[in-house]
Amino acid sequence: MNFKMIAGVFPSLSLLLFSLNSYASITPFVVTDIRVEGIQRTEAGTVFSYLPVKVGDTLDERQATNSIRALFATGFFKDVRLLADQGVLIVKVEERPSIASIEIKGVRDFSKDQLKDNMKYAGLVEARIFDRSAMEKAAQDLKRQYVARGKYSVKVDTQVTELERNRVAIVFTVVEGYVSKIKQINIIGNHDYKEQDLLDMMKLSTPGWFSWLGSSDQYSKQKLSADMETLRSFYLDSGYLEFAIESTQVSISPDKKDIYITLNIKEGAKYTVGKIGISGNTLIPKADVEKLIDIKAGDVFSRKALTDTSKKIGERLGVDGYAFANVNAVPDINKTSHTVSFNFVVDPGSRVYIRHMDIEGNTKTRDEVIRREFRQVEGSWFDIEKIKKSKQRVDRLNFFSEVNIETPAVQGTSDQMDVKMSVKEKSTGTFSIGMGYNSGEGIVFNGGITQANLFGSGNNLSTTMNTSKVNRNVSISYTNPYWTDDGVSRGFDIYNRNTNASNLAVSQYTSSTQGGGVRFGVPIGEDENVSYGLSVERSKIGLTAFSPPRYLTYVNQFGSRNTTVMGTAGWGRDTRDSAIYTTSGTVQHLYLEAALPVLDMRYAKLNYDQQNYFKINEDWVLMSNGQAGVGGGYAGKQMPFFKNFYAGGPGSVRGYDPNSLGPRDASNLSIGGTKRVVGSLEMFGPFPGSKEKSMRLSGFIDGGAVYGPTDIQGSMGMRYSAGLAFTWLSPMGPLKFSYGLALNKQPIDKIQKLQFTLGSMF
Repeated sequence: MNFKMIAGVFPSLSLLLFSLNSYASITPFVVTDIRVEGIQRTEAGTVFSYLPVKVGDTLDERQATNSIRALFATGFFKDVRLLADQGVLIVKVEERPSIASIEIKGVRDFSKDQLKDNMKYAGLVEARIFDRSAMEKAAQDLKRQYVARGKYSVKVDTQVTELERNRVAIVFTVVEGYVSKIKQINIIGNHDYKEQDLLDMMKLSTPGWFSWLGSSDQYSKQKLSADMETLRSFYLDSGYLEFAIESTQVSISPDKKDIYITLNIKEGAKYTVGKIGISGNTLIPKADVEKLIDIKAGDVFSRKALTDTSKKIGERLGVDGYAFANVNAVPDINKTSHTVSFNFVVDPGSRVYIRHMDIEGNTKTRDEVIRREFRQVEGSWFDIEKIKKSKQRVDRLNFFSEVNIETPAVQGTSDQMDVKMSVKEKSTGTFSIGMGYNSGEGIVFNGGITQANLFGSGNNLSTTMNTSKVNRNVSISYTNPYWTDDGVSRGFDIYNRNTNASNLAVSQYTSSTQGGGVRFGVPIGEDENVSYGLSVERSKIGLTAFSPPRYLTYVNQFGSRNTTVMGTAGWGRDTRDSAIYTTSGTVQHLYLEAALPVLDMRYAKLNYDQQNYFKINEDWVLMSNGQAGVGGGYAGKQMPFFKNFYAGGPGSVRGYDPNSLGPRDASNLSIGGTKRVVGSLEMFGPFPGSKEKSMRLSGFIDGGAVYGPTDIQGSMGMRYSAGLAFTWLSPMGPLKFSYGLALNKQPIDKIQKLQFTLGSMF
């Protein structure tokens, strides 16, 4: 057998055979000198450092074997031989080649530099010793990255080119191929429900018109598992106690382009609930426990109702500190009558207090910004309601895309637990761009920059800029939500507002206002606060030849320049379940703005708005929105016309020109009014053809009106509109479209059907 062939394929075996050969041929001798032959890149000193034999040692069979093993173990050599020549030990080696370069061709989906960095983990790095197994591992890892993106047809070829000085150049040639799509999903075994109805519940789907907006048509093992659980939950919540998914098959076409999924299910019989019982140590009256039971005798069996009941009982005990309360619903199944009875066995366990509260995942936001929202405190009894409120308050900061809480028990104890909150940071800076179109202004742009979590402090800094033909506005606002430890906030505002209404659908005038102020917010409840503030502003009014007589009368009576000391007061309440994806709760604001009787102006404005969210089901949410405002002058003065209320357009009544509703002047331009009422109903749900949570479609009905003195003509009375809106949290940022149709348009009204806004996050 050729020895070198054995050394290349079975290095350990070749080493043994070589050693045996050495045993037969080497006679022990005293090493008078050591000479290394065959090295090109490796220094002789490196070989000497690994060689266990030194000059003056006696080389015998054991030392020869150890020397060969030691040099092979370095990984530098693919062949090692020991020879003796009159007391001189000759070490003949054949070096492994080094990697001169690594090149990746054909890659578009990934950064080449990133891929090279990933290859380091496989041991493939330029200037290192070449290892073919490391190269093959790197190629497999590269394939896996493409498969994770749904490109099952990817091909990765490797080429090794020998260079001078015992070096090699490695080239990875990648043919990325196409993303494999789900061609067909089949459900077998369903009888009581149509296959299409079941497919509509799944996140995975076959390609549709809007599939390019998401990845629902790309196979994922995790997504399929989630869809299987969705089907299981649906059947178990609909009474099918014996439902099972018996098998799943996922196959791919020979060209690796199409994926076929088949689910074999067994529906079983539909069960109803028999008797309901309660046993164990409930700690509270059984009558109170019975009120928490969502499932009654005669109801169709529902796993959700069953688990919700157990959860409610456990949470009720958790309010009193019994964090480890165990509530088991023990079933008694009658397969003949297809009924199932349950006995809720309650074991409260020990009362528990909190040892530590830890936070992880906040790479930017400071710990204290999160901790000050906690309502559960260390060292106190466990309270599930306080823990839930803590999560809700951190969620409402809107600094994180995910907020999760775990409550692990402290090992070795029965009455202690820790609270671990994990958060996932999201971009809190926004750069927004708004764009609209109307016949007077044409295209209008406006923008703003906001950092809601400045340097991770929780403080808010925002700037607003509007550069349309009508408005040239710049404002800067800064808010510290915890100016004091007990939650009193303080903010500052500076603004410069310039308006040229000559091209707008309102009566013509110009205004320039500069001002600044300070404001405070004081919490008066868990979800309520009051606010107050003081500001000073100076305004200058300019009229044109086309300004209405009412404006001219105001300027002649009160002057074109005014200085105002303005006081504000407000009340707010926020009970939303989340600021990320709101499904329930209410937001209310009451706000008073009044010019104090110390300088020129005398007026007051009162605004109230309220939003209510109602969860219809897992996908659909109904929002109602109402706004009302009233204003007027006092002490013989009237409210400035440039402080009037307006309505129409985004944020009020879509389908009409912005600010176009209400009283008009002789030129049919809006002059605003002293009263405003606006309301809307909007239903949000998933976008048809897509199951991505980031895309939402809504249908809306808006209504609103602006009222002024009865002697002014205009589009008086309520105006209504209805339409559709689309929201997409795109990679560029939130994108919103709305298309509204006026329902009771009058000849004097001005219409704007399509609006959209685009924002980006940083």
